[in-house]
Amino acid sequence: MFTEKKIEINQITPLIDPKFIKPVRINYTQSNRKKSWEAVKAHDSVAVLLYHTSKDAFLLVKQFRPAVFVNTNQKEGFTFELCAGIVDKEKTLVEIAKEEIFEECGYDVDVNMIEKITSFYTSVGFSGAKQTLFFAVVDDGMKTGQGGGIDDEEIELFYLPVKKAKEFMFDENYIKTPGLMMSFYWFFDNYDKIISC
Repeated sequence: MFTEKKIEINQITPLIDPKFIKPVRINYTQSNRKKSWEAVKAHDSVAVLLYHTSKDAFLLVKQFRPAVFVNTNQKEGFTFELCAGIVDKEKTLVEIAKEEIFEECGYDVDVNMIEKITSFYTSVGFSGAKQTLFFAVVDDGMKTGQGGGIDDEEIELFYLPVKKAKEFMFDENYIKTPGLMMSFYWFFDNYDKIISC
């Protein structure tokens, strides 16, 4: 299905001047007891479940995640995810979602056609960043760009037929995020409404 390139970790070093996350120690008092906790301050993010009408498929992205690679003893590192991105600019969440859809997948979707599903907090043990989940329908007429990400991103597009999604959700051979699985549940719960639109 995919040709996976060889990945080699060259070095792992402590963060001196991090760009996207800030490691911190939090000292606090709870029930009159002094406690401390290690955490990272991280950007919030958006993620978008994309449904391609003529393919009757979800459009997912596949990419290499170094943290997964290191934490699986360099056995697995490619993940299947929703189109997503961090909130690091002065734009509305839906505008950032639109931008990510184009950059990662190459589809130009009107902001009025992007529906908010919900928001939730991720990695609550060490980050607690908030992710806002959206949904959008795409078709071939909206495909105006290459996708694949920007700068040095290497993102592959993966069309998952809706009829195979439930099997995919529980197949542990595919590394995936909880947000992806949650969005699938939302889709199937709202399937009749989505298809009738």
